[in-house]
Amino acid sequence: MDQVKIGQFIASCRKEQGMTQAVLAEKLGITDRAVSKWETGRSLPDSGIMLELCGLLHINVNELLSGERIMSEGYDRQAEKNLLAMKREVEEKNRLLLRTEYLITFPAILAGLAMVFTAAFAGMPDWLRIVLVVLAFAAIFSVAFIAVGIEQKAGYYECRVCGHRYVPTYRQVNLAMHMGRTRYMKCPECGKKSWQKKVLTPEGSRTED
Repeated sequence: MDQVKIGQFIASCRKEQGMTQAVLAEKLGITDRAVSKWETGRSLPDSGIMLELCGLLHINVNELLSGERIMSEGYDRQAEKNLLAMKREVEEKNRLLLRTEYLITFPAILAGLAMVFTAAFAGMPDWLRIVLVVLAFAAIFSVAFIAVGIEQKAGYYECRVCGHRYVPTYRQVNLAMHMGRTRYMKCPECGKKSWQKKVLTPEGSRTED
């Protein structure tokens, strides 16, 4: 989706309705800075307020995401394009989150192990040795909890039994046995336990990271 085009369209529709950025922001319960970011193409409206925004601008969601008014004969085709574009964006954001998990996990583990080895083999007072070991394990466990949180929020898990895709709770993910990003959990749909793989989209073709 072209954020700049969408932003210019929002600005044009707002002016057609005789509203300033401040007035539109007040009606939506947000800041005028947020509206300014939309109109300059620096961000998009959150999905939670898109319908309300479209109502105020007298447009529909497909027109908003297209950045232009759509004639009725091209509506279905444009709707499909917008849905596909949104799906790709969600998938890419989830993929970036999962890459971030790796980027913060591996350096933390290596640093923690380095501190443990230093404490084990370097000459130093016992109290300093203990401090290094404690700091190392604290760092590893802290990053592990953060990494699990990222994994839990990015994408979905797919039940191997019924194919249902869902987002489990942090507690479910954290306590589940796992091999990499495949976790042994109970499916809320069929109620059966299985090794469930991480996927990036809620439906459609299977896309794994």
